Amino acid sequence: MSSVEFNTLLIGNADFLKPFAFTLTKDAEQAKDLYQETLFRALSNQEKYLEGTNIRAWLFTIMRNIFINHYRKKAKTRLVTEPAISDFFLNYQQMPASNKADTNLRMKDIHVAVYHLPPIFKQPFMLYYEGYKYFEIADILQEPLGTIKSRIHFARKILKNQIPRH
Repeated sequence: MSSVEFNTLLIGNADFLKPFAFTLTKDAEQAKDLYQETLFRALSNQEKYLEGTNIRAWLFTIMRNIFINHYRKKAKTRLVTEPAISDFFLNYQQMPASNKADTNLRMKDIHVAVYHLPPIFKQPFMLYYEGYKYFEIADILQEPLGTIKSRIHFARKILKNQIPRH
């Protein structure tokens, strides 16, 4: 088959590729790129086309393979890599300075709010804050487990409402 005949055959069947390209990519610009690359590959591999073969199927196969290869390439580049030590030093100068005054004021607000909790909520909350498990607090205070859980829950709710938001 001559180049002129192949080009005529290709141009006559190329429009069927556009909807398929959009179906694969779901993006108009990427579909145009895929369409153009498919036509380029078809032209550059003209000698591989066997006369009498379904050209549409041949073109669809080329397009699908290009799409799959690009997808695989993207998937490989999306792999999360661990930052190198040099990345840390590149960004070292860009780290924000912490303002401990704001943190200290916030902690003071929290301590005041905890201090003003009613004793029925304050005692189980402080034990929980110190690291005791619910069942351990229930044993220490000789209260049912459900009661301890609800008191800690209500203590959190009270603190959330009392502590000012910055």
